[in-house]
Amino acid sequence: MQLIIVNNEQTARQFLEVHIALNKDVPGWIRPLDKDINQVFDPGQNKAFRHGECIRWVLQDDKGALIGRIAAFVNKKYKSKGDPGLIGGVGFFDCINDQSAANYLFDNAKEWLQARGVIGMDGPINFGERNNWWGLLTEGFKEPMYCMNFNPPYYIQLFENYGFKLFFNQICYGMPVKDQLMPKFYDRHKAIAADPNYRAEHITKKNLDKYAEAFSVVYNKAWAKHGGGKEMGKTQALALFKQMKPLLDERIAWFAYYKDEPIAIWLNLPDLNQYIKLMDGKFGLLQKLKFLWLKNTGYCKKMVGIIFGVVPEFQGKGVDSYIIVEGSFLIQPKTNYVDYEMQWIGDFNPKMMNVCESLGAVPSRVLTTYRYLFDRSAPYERHPIIG
Repeated sequence: MQLIIVNNEQTARQFLEVHIALNKDVPGWIRPLDKDINQVFDPGQNKAFRHGECIRWVLQDDKGALIGRIAAFVNKKYKSKGDPGLIGGVGFFDCINDQSAANYLFDNAKEWLQARGVIGMDGPINFGERNNWWGLLTEGFKEPMYCMNFNPPYYIQLFENYGFKLFFNQICYGMPVKDQLMPKFYDRHKAIAADPNYRAEHITKKNLDKYAEAFSVVYNKAWAKHGGGKEMGKTQALALFKQMKPLLDERIAWFAYYKDEPIAIWLNLPDLNQYIKLMDGKFGLLQKLKFLWLKNTGYCKKMVGIIFGVVPEFQGKGVDSYIIVEGSFLIQPKTNYVDYEMQWIGDFNPKMMNVCESLGAVPSRVLTTYRYLFDRSAPYERHPIIG
């Protein structure tokens, strides 16, 4: 076997090709957009390079065939609550069903990380935000959502046989869009709706500035203090909303307010992967025109829950039920969407898991974040429960 560092256009192309070669015949696989992978490793596009570095390899057999790949990265801003020291990461792992080949990839990543003072590695994770390319698919081997990892089942053994241990499970929940909500949702909604200080509204594209500011307020209060989280400014939120604008469906993105102060977000989007699976990894002019045509003809039948949360001082008061029921009044009667799936929730967040289950949603897939401590005698602990 030969391990080759990705350091030029040819090897960068091979880094994409090995994933295609090893997954193209796996049922449910959708080829990611080339640009979405490439930008992770582009210092001009990925802000994680400000606080870290990364390296990529491709693996060839003795005949020159591509049989694996892996990336390793260290980011000083990457932290989970209770970490015993600086933890690095591995991601974008692909490998034939051969433990010796997988071990070769993991060993090289480990050696590179150890040289940079790292005490362990999490994987498969992303060099950047946790909403993309995070976790190994361990249950629910079906079409992934946009920028979600997908792999054959045997990858589980490749990780666990090497010595990776479960750090936390990432659970996605799904349900049919038109399923009736449980009665308690309407009871809680009624109690909140009786107070004129509360209101809920869906996004309008012409007022993205307003909603970007509201998003940053709720996000910073509800999530920024969690392990690994950081505050989001209005400018950053506006850039995010502008990026989402072509895909945005105003009817399925909601905010709740109390006395005109934003207190809750329920942000959903059409599942972009329903379009991407027809693009063969490209997103040039022809693909963009195709996307617009498909979008305008109601091709996408699946909506995805991107983020849901209530600021701490309004949690436990029924605001979660209020915003969901307000949205359902508009979404359910006239919708093209059939399926609803929510982005992953860590099993360290039982409050949000309870919200999903109370909706009547059921687990649709599980991804797993693994951890490998380099000191094999060191005490090992799973991600702590939050809240």
